[in-house]
Amino acid sequence: MRPIPRLVASLALCLFALAAGAPASQAAQSVKNVTVDVYFSPRGGATDAIVQLIGQEQKTILMQAYSFTSTPIAKALYEAHKRGVQVVAVLDKSQRSEKYSGADFLKNAGITVVIDAQHAIAHNKIICLLSQATCVGGSFNYSRAAEDQNAENMMVFHSPDLMTALIENIKVHYGHSEVYEGRGEGPSAPPRRRR
Repeated sequence: MRPIPRLVASLALCLFALAAGAPASQAAQSVKNVTVDVYFSPRGGATDAIVQLIGQEQKTILMQAYSFTSTPIAKALYEAHKRGVQVVAVLDKSQRSEKYSGADFLKNAGITVVIDAQHAIAHNKIICLLSQATCVGGSFNYSRAAEDQNAENMMVFHSPDLMTALIENIKVHYGHSEVYEGRGEGPSAPPRRRR
């Protein structure tokens, strides 16, 4: 399924602001000139779109994730890291005990992984790609179930202003997060199952 291009920006921003917990008027006043591509699952191509965007990034990738068990996304982040892209992952505390988490894979690859344990759940699902001035957000978890089974949405926002606002939010969560030390099992392969 192809993305729905250039959704009406004001509507998309209001929905995204509500999902992020910010007043819609605040986001609408601070973000201008945005285009949006929208993907829906199941099987709507969101994972492929994320992998493609990661593959195009040349500078920095900042990710916040609640569930992170997607093998293709974990591999794409690893490949970006290998080619010199700075990658930082801020993950929910559930990733400490998730059997097939991508946290250990990223940590063992030398990628900065921190755990945000300051909330009941750190439910953000955001990827910022700095050289592209592009952000990914929506309900879509970085998992196979989100791609193949669930009714989800994922929006790709092309906007330097929105990216700046999201980076500031990621910095807040990064600031109170703890460095992920791993579970001591030392897996070197990406997650085998993606919920």
